[in-house]
Amino acid sequence: MNDFIRFLGEPIAQRSLWACAVIGFTNGFVSALVVLRRSSLQIGTISCALLPGIALAILLFGFMQLSILIGAIIAGLAVGLGSLFISRTGKADHDTALSILHTTAFAMGYIILVRLGLQQKVDDWLFGNIMSMGDTDLWIAWGIGSLAVLSITVLHRPLIIFLFDPRAAAAMGIPTRALSYGIFTLIILVLVSSLQAVGAFLTLGLLVAPAASMYLLTDKVSLMFWGGGLIGGLGSVLAFFLSYPLGWHLGATIIVVLGTIFLLAWIFSPKSGLLCRKR
Repeated sequence: MNDFIRFLGEPIAQRSLWACAVIGFTNGFVSALVVLRRSSLQIGTISCALLPGIALAILLFGFMQLSILIGAIIAGLAVGLGSLFISRTGKADHDTALSILHTTAFAMGYIILVRLGLQQKVDDWLFGNIMSMGDTDLWIAWGIGSLAVLSITVLHRPLIIFLFDPRAAAAMGIPTRALSYGIFTLIILVLVSSLQAVGAFLTLGLLVAPAASMYLLTDKVSLMFWGGGLIGGLGSVLAFFLSYPLGWHLGATIIVVLGTIFLLAWIFSPKSGLLCRKR
């Protein structure tokens, strides 16, 4: 216990704790878009498509934090928005186009990183290493989180109409195509800001579990956003305090905590929980 208290006094611990709160809240807030849009698996494939952007950035510019961030954003946008474009201009559906693009991109990125001798860094990008986040990484996460929360709050009404009934939204004059591309772009930015914390493989849980838990607990859409943010933030902070004494990987502990919260909601939800349905 004394070791943990001394650890909390270290700058790396305080920075990691803030990162858990900021990234957890942002992902939890944005996760309502993913759950309401029913695009969880699509987002999971896009998260793995960030790897080639990172690989190309390192190949061209070396280990520069800004270039790695920009490379990951470009790769995510290229795969996410590219799959939308292919599905709307050809016979292939969105899932098919996304599957092909993301697996090809991931394979290319893996080949480049292995050729560069960065096998160990591959593990960090796939599973996260929140303890290695610097002040710049934290400010980037805070900036992207602020942009995401502000954008969704300002566009809340047209977003909700579009998510529930795209045809009605188009009939009302809402720019549905722009919203579709905008949602993808926003989610990709959040994915990139979370990449160093929980990695490409685990970030899907952070972007789905909070709002999925709120979906079981409430019928109010607005609560899915803010409630999801609170679950994501508080759950990530709780994982921070559990991971050190248990000796667990922090990124994996965050996903375990959020997954446990979802299971508890699935069992004990007063409206749609397993026990309620049995009664």
